[in-house]
Amino acid sequence: MNIADRIIGRDQKPFVIAEMSGNHNQSLDRALKLIDLAADAKVDAIKLQTYTADTITIDHSGDEFRISDPNSLWTGKTLYDLYETAHTPWEWHGALFQRAHEKGLIIFSSPFDDTAVDFLESLGAPAYKIASFEFTDFELIRKVLATGKPLILSTGMASLAEIDETVKMVRSSGNENFALLKCTSSYPADPLNSNISTISYLRDIFGCEVGLSDHTMGIGVAAAAVAMGATIIEKHFTDSRSEGGVDSAFSLEPDEMKSLVIEAERAHQSIGKVNFAPSGKNESNAVSFRRSLYICKDIKRGEAFTKENLRSIRPGLGLPVKNLPVFLGKSANQDIKRGTPLSWNFLG
Repeated sequence: MNIADRIIGRDQKPFVIAEMSGNHNQSLDRALKLIDLAADAKVDAIKLQTYTADTITIDHSGDEFRISDPNSLWTGKTLYDLYETAHTPWEWHGALFQRAHEKGLIIFSSPFDDTAVDFLESLGAPAYKIASFEFTDFELIRKVLATGKPLILSTGMASLAEIDETVKMVRSSGNENFALLKCTSSYPADPLNSNISTISYLRDIFGCEVGLSDHTMGIGVAAAAVAMGATIIEKHFTDSRSEGGVDSAFSLEPDEMKSLVIEAERAHQSIGKVNFAPSGKNESNAVSFRRSLYICKDIKRGEAFTKENLRSIRPGLGLPVKNLPVFLGKSANQDIKRGTPLSWNFLG
């Protein structure tokens, strides 16, 4: 996959996305600061969400429009109130895109209706993300596909059959520049429900790049996902959880995001290949610290090898320890000094 000339794949370091969401708390200055902090953390991209309360729901106080889940961070709020608080004002987008470009960050967004796609196109958005709850919104996805831009789709609310249907639709448009994200649509999510083994399964079935949209606390699940083959990691980002914000409770702070970038790359570097031979520093360690057979007392020619003059010690330059029984009781064919590594040349 390629987004703004950044190659995304198994042979590349993970593509890390900092999701701003509504953590700007309706302050443009804070939104700009979050972009600066994301750049300092060395992420690859910053992502926005482009909607208004009126484009995503209606102002209604009925029970079906009110969040009633007692485990939700937003229990009691109406959908309209939540999205009015969380949305990123459209008049900010130009300034946010400009700041990201100045900082060398890729910036793109999740649109939630046709008008958002048109607006983001006017800003030159290089890619699009389809959120979990919009995964089966074919009208929206077709609108995005018509741009010809790279597409990331979050699968948090989708069944395997729905993923298959959406992927077929994407491919039927001729777009192969897309990725799927494993996602658990809970806020915050429990690592027990992350099931990141699904990442390699999705890659095998659909033959595309697969990543993780992670709502768990910390960076452990994300780093583990890289080891499972994730090439994209998306995490919500805030300057300070203590300052609040609609998503702050499960968002990374700047130092944590820096750690994620570092540890995700380390996880990627560690995957390697199936290998049982010593490599790198292991080779010198094998010489220095592995036991082998050494002459531990001076031996005269004709004298027998015994457990007193032939021992298993470090370093590892002598014959392997398994050969000790072969030598015991046999005679040395030459004088041998203490500290000499055992050799087959000493027999016969």
